[in-house]
Amino acid sequence: MTHSGYFKEFCRYVSLNVLGMIALSCYILADTFFVSKGLGTNGLAALNLAIPVYSFISGSGLMFGMGGATKFSISKSQGDTARANQAFTNTLFLVCAFAAVFFLTGLFFSRNIVELLGADEAVFQMTQTYLRVILLFAPMFMMNNVLLCFVRNDGAPQLSMAAMIGGSLSNIVLDYVFIFPFGMGIFGAVLATGFAPVISMLILSPFFLKKKNTFRPVKCIPGRRLMADIFSGGFPSLLSEVSSGIVIIIFNMLILGLEGNTGVAAYGVIANLSLVVISVYTGIAQGVQPILSKSYGHGDRPRIQSVFRYALITAAAFSVAVYTVIFFNAAPIADIFNSEGDPLLAEIAVGGLRLYFTGCLFAGLNIILSVYFTSTEYPLPAHVISLCRGFLVIIPLAFLLSKAAGMTGIWLTFPLAEMLVCILAVVLYLRSPKGAVSAAITRR
Repeated sequence: MTHSGYFKEFCRYVSLNVLGMIALSCYILADTFFVSKGLGTNGLAALNLAIPVYSFISGSGLMFGMGGATKFSISKSQGDTARANQAFTNTLFLVCAFAAVFFLTGLFFSRNIVELLGADEAVFQMTQTYLRVILLFAPMFMMNNVLLCFVRNDGAPQLSMAAMIGGSLSNIVLDYVFIFPFGMGIFGAVLATGFAPVISMLILSPFFLKKKNTFRPVKCIPGRRLMADIFSGGFPSLLSEVSSGIVIIIFNMLILGLEGNTGVAAYGVIANLSLVVISVYTGIAQGVQPILSKSYGHGDRPRIQSVFRYALITAAAFSVAVYTVIFFNAAPIADIFNSEGDPLLAEIAVGGLRLYFTGCLFAGLNIILSVYFTSTEYPLPAHVISLCRGFLVIIPLAFLLSKAAGMTGIWLTFPLAEMLVCILAVVLYLRSPKGAVSAAITRR
């Protein structure tokens, strides 16, 4: 394949996945918009307190989907159909086990979790309602993420995109219907979100009913080594999602002490917009993952390097564009979610938008470098990047900067942490002989 062919393939996979991931991220953004209109500042604060749990659920499904689909794609490209089907089957074992834990947690421990999240009396009941229903729908969210990844790696990125967009559009429509005409409040918002993955899987179902899929469950004993490989390959994807949840939890705790529920509501605007922006980088990364894994299976280094370079350039260009839009339109963006016209919420959100999103470029590069390493069976640097992004760098910085500079310190935590991790990620890449791929292919 020529370089022109590489670029066409890159555009096909990445454009479809970016559109799909934007649609997927709108699950929560639609909730944010309609809750702000229907339930005001307290509703927005309750939503933001509960939203980190969604990151854990989505991240778990994405971990198994990305890890399992990577093993499937590499095995399939090498002609090992049996191993490819075992990868899918073991992924199903893992999803069922983890989904059961989330479901039971929602059934019996939602109140305890809301107490840990710091909800006060004004928002406690709304937070618990949202949290419980999200946890009860966890099996649907996780299975949807797994099927989307496998269908994408099975040569049907268009269908994967259609399912993500279909699920998201249904969520937006049902959000409006449940919150306003039906007057269901926060329960309506979360119920609409819970139905979205169900509708997404229904859109995927013809792919299986017409037997177009090349992966299927097979009789096999769960393999420790294979499960470990799935965990290892997908763990950075989990950390990328979970880090968002961890950051939201920590920031909520710190902001509650600085600005109360109004500050948390303002941060809710920023956090949920951030999820949409991050979803674009995730879409780019997920788009190149099947190409990288398949190319790695064939030992095609020029194709890998070309596609990787296209991904980095695309992420950088998007970062410049999105920050330009946010910087010059911070006030109108904040007003969209400020239905009560709260001047304090507007002031906090506008300043936060302009500072927080300076970290976009570094976050995008980190996500793509992480998926690059895992797609080529070189997961250790990806684990280091993800751990630093999610825990080791950003959490200490949040406490340090919030104490030193208050809300300004809070907003600067994300960009500074992503910049430091990006420097580390580039060093890890440069220290690998011509990148991870050269070393891995040489070992093969």
